[in-house]
Amino acid sequence: MGEVAVGDPAAVVGAISDLRTEHGIPHRVACHALGVSESWFYKHRNREPTGREVRRQQLAEAVTEEFTKSGGTYGSPKIWITLVRQGWRVSVNTIAKLMAELGLVARKVRRRSGLTRPGKRPASPDFVHRDFTAEEPDLVWCGDMTEIVTGEGKLYLATVIDLFSRRLLGYAMGARHDADLVVAALHMAAATRSGDVRGVIFHSDRGSEYTSRRFRRACRRLGVFQSMGRVDSCFDNAVSEAFNSVLKVEYVHRHTFTTRTEARIRIATWITDFYNTRRLHSVCGFKSPIDYEHDHRAALTEELAA
Repeated sequence: MGEVAVGDPAAVVGAISDLRTEHGIPHRVACHALGVSESWFYKHRNREPTGREVRRQQLAEAVTEEFTKSGGTYGSPKIWITLVRQGWRVSVNTIAKLMAELGLVARKVRRRSGLTRPGKRPASPDFVHRDFTAEEPDLVWCGDMTEIVTGEGKLYLATVIDLFSRRLLGYAMGARHDADLVVAALHMAAATRSGDVRGVIFHSDRGSEYTSRRFRRACRRLGVFQSMGRVDSCFDNAVSEAFNSVLKVEYVHRHTFTTRTEARIRIATWITDFYNTRRLHSVCGFKSPIDYEHDHRAALTEELAA
């Protein structure tokens, strides 16, 4: 048998060596099974790797590292953007092919079942109308609630998100999903923005927590205007629904929480150390929410100074 053209000699040599080491299959038999000659195997086993092979190995390690750092949630587009920003010159198709070879498959976000219990009090008008964009921070916020299973029972999470940057401004967790929880999340969001949030539109579903007197009073005191989508329409609060799904798929479903306290600490850490500061968002030009806000402020400062 003559020598044959092999796409990745190092991989073939490795496979032959593994067959010998793990299964005791002679090199001659393994070479025949993989369609190469013994002389080809010994030639490539003993040679130094080429520059191309070294670069490919380094790229594979970089891809694996970024995939792991994302918690196994980044697909090829985000991995590609991250590596290009690090100085790599590589195409997104190469990244996609390499991820397939390495068996790196990002988890898909699926729609969740809702917690919403429609309130009996009148709902606020819908000022958003499914337009989940904002030209600057603190024009429109959105919020929702979701549940996390722990060994002690369910833990409920209320959130407040800025539609401009998708930054999670406020959150609160507790054993009960009630008005106190959504009010606490709203107050945290206001504190994040230094207290003056007058004129902000807060969009939510028509759940009883958001139509409650307590939450309405909190909004009035802060100067926040309420907006609500229709009943049983997840698309009317799509950004909050999407965050809940991301939280579940990228973090909660991959961990077990023995107690509510453990869940609180670990979810808060994920929000502050990953979601707000490092997770890439397509609506932010594949930047993290906080980086996107920083760049926006820097651009405004530069524009005013010009």
